[in-house]
Amino acid sequence: MTVEYTLFPLCEYAVTVRFSDRIDEDVNDIVHQTAARLQAERKEGIEEIVPAFSSLTIYYDPLMIDYIGIGAWLRKNIRRSEQAVRRSARTVVIPVCYGGEFGPDLPDVARFHGMTEDEVVALHSAGRYRVYMIGFSPGFAYLGGLSPRLATPRRSVPRTKVPAGSVGIAGGQTGVYPLATPGGWQLIGRTPLKLFDPHREKPSLLAAGDIVAFQPIGADEFARWSEEHD
Repeated sequence: MTVEYTLFPLCEYAVTVRFSDRIDEDVNDIVHQTAARLQAERKEGIEEIVPAFSSLTIYYDPLMIDYIGIGAWLRKNIRRSEQAVRRSARTVVIPVCYGGEFGPDLPDVARFHGMTEDEVVALHSAGRYRVYMIGFSPGFAYLGGLSPRLATPRRSVPRTKVPAGSVGIAGGQTGVYPLATPGGWQLIGRTPLKLFDPHREKPSLLAAGDIVAFQPIGADEFARWSEEHD
């Protein structure tokens, strides 16, 4: 497969490779295959490789390597990554206690769509969500795959603090807050899992390319999970 891309300088010390203007799994696979190849063939002077939905950006030391050198290195490794075998996706099951104190916006989301709360939970937990990238805050996974039937506008007034583990919907996206932060997403549940822990060998529970499945649990099970994984 021939990979089409555009290469352009982002600034005097960064280059962006854009593979497409659309967001889909095939394009995202190319992004992460290329990023993995670049990491494996990392050149002196390369400071950071940052994959996104349909592009990746390489930050470098301009005193050690110039734009022409970066371009040659990129083109060589992009050609080689064309032959890479797509890796099998890892599925991560995330337990979620929906509604109540854990999902205070679930009633509003249900009313917005003319559904019962149980119907919202069933539809949300039936989905399989791809992790396109990690960003925004440590361990925050940008997920694709939310049913259009659940797309819901953000809250008109954001909360000043959203508890870590909160599961929310904003527009056509769903996601989990890995840390306690301000936020305006519609909160429909919460997981007892720690999505980000700086003391773990791999601080982020999720990685780009993973598939996320949400598993409904009750409040008692949430408490047990919290105790066992504290």
